[in-house]
Amino acid sequence: MPLKLEAKEAIVVETREVAQSAISTVVADYRGMTVAEVTELRKQARHSGIRLSVIRNTLAKRAFEGTDYACLDEALRGPTMLGFSFEDPGAGARLFRDYARQCPALEVKALSLNGELYGAEDLAKVASLPTREEALAQLLSVMKAPIAKIAQTLHAVPAKLVRTLAALKDQQAASDA
Repeated sequence: MPLKLEAKEAIVVETREVAQSAISTVVADYRGMTVAEVTELRKQARHSGIRLSVIRNTLAKRAFEGTDYACLDEALRGPTMLGFSFEDPGAGARLFRDYARQCPALEVKALSLNGELYGAEDLAKVASLPTREEALAQLLSVMKAPIAKIAQTLHAVPAKLVRTLAALKDQQAASDA
């Protein structure tokens, strides 16, 4: 049953709003997946904070015009599923990478991150990006390292002085004996 013009316009507007607020997008071919597999993928996507959409390619192209995801135009061929990530740039890539291991019918076509187009071969690189919590932990450890080194250095000076004085005391006691 064909969509009416108003419904198509609503889909384009909604997809554009989603794309403008997303950090990254994954485009995948879902041909050959069963309904149960797609349902499981959607469940995992909801749990990961990823929005999955299946819309016509022509409508997706119109929605992506003027956004960072216009670069995905060439990847929008055949049955296409879009995965939008809003908080973690690598979340969508991790979801599709992990799910494609158990469901070989799911094939990633392309990814877009900050307006840059990445091919399916870059899926592992994008998926390996740290989560927000991991990135904050890494940043904290980098910021904490100089302070810890200064504290260790300041602690080492009096400790060395005490050891030197103890050695001198032992040496003097040995020479007196």
